[in-house]
Amino acid sequence: MSIELRWLRSFVAVADEMHFSRAARHLRLAQPALTAQIRQLEREVGSQLFERTNRTQGLTAAGQALLPEARALIGRADSLASWC
Repeated sequence: MSIELRWLRSFVAVADEMHFSRAARHLRLAQPALTAQIRQLEREVGSQLFERTNRTQGLTAAGQALLPEARALIGRADSLASWC
């Protein structure tokens, strides 16, 4: 398994906003690029992370389980970066 930190940052942004376009603006990404990153993360973890209809409805059980782990990993990565 090879999960990229940027995928986790994108996942957390979408989970926080519950809206792909707003999360993309926050991350300064094009919305299709953000969607592609979320799909790559979902492929890697083997599960859909968001309930999707016309709008993002919420997190799936897998998304709910991943969210605190993703936040923790991002926090550790950010603190590691401050060591340098």
